Amino acid sequence: MSIILTSLHVTAESAPTDRLRLASLDWSPYVSPSLPDEGLVAAIIKAAAQKNQSEVNIAYFPWSRAVQVGLNDANFVGYFPAFYLKEREKSCYFSNTLGNSTVGFASLKNKLFDWQTLQDLQFYYIGVVQDYANGEEFDALVKQHILRTDTAPSDISNVRKLLAGRVDVIVIDKNVLRQLLITDNSLDKNKLNIVFHTKELTNFSMHICFQHTARGLRLQKTFNAGLNMLNIKQLENQYFLQLQPGNTHKNSTH
Repeated sequence: MSIILTSLHVTAESAPTDRLRLASLDWSPYVSPSLPDEGLVAAIIKAAAQKNQSEVNIAYFPWSRAVQVGLNDANFVGYFPAFYLKEREKSCYFSNTLGNSTVGFASLKNKLFDWQTLQDLQFYYIGVVQDYANGEEFDALVKQHILRTDTAPSDISNVRKLLAGRVDVIVIDKNVLRQLLITDNSLDKNKLNIVFHTKELTNFSMHICFQHTARGLRLQKTFNAGLNMLNIKQLENQYFLQLQPGNTHKNSTH
């Protein structure tokens, strides 16, 4: 049994008071049905919800669909992991932070790639994932057609495009890339040639985006109260310890 799963045990005497049905995507190591406790961020959400005797249920969709369902379907209360953007405050109530995502560029060792400013990126064909936020300045340059991008439906599709030479570089979360290179057996041996650039593009805080309703606001406040009781950094360290080779879990990919 995993370290965090143990802490999530709810006794029969303490039945859930709220059911948090959330939309998400399969995005290892943060959220995935194949990982312990459904991923790092999912485990943190479950631990916070348990503080208020709430039950968490996660439904998986492609990202664009997850956003639409999470915001608009009355059977759901929101979606995650949403990067904080000020403009999104108009459409949902953000939870407090669930941790951070370091986003940068991956390229192939035999392809020269370097950058210091976003203007340097106009010389490259960049793979991005549909509807992912990649920083306000980067996204603005894409909308202005100053940066050339190619859109993929998922991170793994983006990595495959990179390996096939269809794009020069891809935008990806550092931990996501690490997890894919370790666990995805569909990638060929050339995956060893993928490198993550030392200069990060942005560092996003991750949140639940609760529906912009009276119910959503109530659930956000209740959830935040539980989340504030947790030591997220400690939970992160415990979680990644589980994923090390030799540590097994019935739902783990290892």
